Amino acid sequence: MAEPIRLVALISGGGTTLQNLIERITAGALPAHVAGVVASRADAFGIARAERAGIPVSVVNAAPRRATFAEEVWNAVRTYAPDLVCFAGWLQLLPIPADFRHRVLNIHPSLLPAFGGKGMYGHHVHEAVLNYGAKVSGCTVHFADDTYDTGPILVQRCVPVKDGDTPDTLAARVFQAECEAYPEAIRLIAEGKVTVQGRRVVISG
Repeated sequence: MAEPIRLVALISGGGTTLQNLIERITAGALPAHVAGVVASRADAFGIARAERAGIPVSVVNAAPRRATFAEEVWNAVRTYAPDLVCFAGWLQLLPIPADFRHRVLNIHPSLLPAFGGKGMYGHHVHEAVLNYGAKVSGCTVHFADDTYDTGPILVQRCVPVKDGDTPDTLAARVFQAECEAYPEAIRLIAEGKVTVQGRRVVISG
């Protein structure tokens, strides 16, 4: 088992992705330690999840929007000295500074590059998948860059789109895939198996 990797999770809402990581770590299934959480809203329910797990939380309110927001976020992140930063339902576009290049992960609820980009999050994605008539969907873990959903892809999981699906039923199926894919991606990084070559993520071993 690899040495635990230090994580900081960035949240904007309910924290279900954060909760999944906490549970995997507690069960001994993920060699990681959540050193801190940064929230973009003081009323994000994910804060309560972090506090229940004994994880320190910093709040950097996204509203009102200001030029210093990104700098404030990264300063908060740096106080926890993470090896890896995980967007976990983080909804703000956040430029990645040089010292965190290829050290920030995001998970998106579709098979990128399909159904990604600005405004494509949560149920907006699942509605778009159903409206398009796609037969499969899934999730994508990728390294974050300075635009929405365009960084190098690390892990993808596929799920079927079933006749009669609603955005809610599809979202539930995709979230189950997310619960496997995100820990897998973190584990690969913790084990030193990941290198980035341009747009390609190469996994060794």
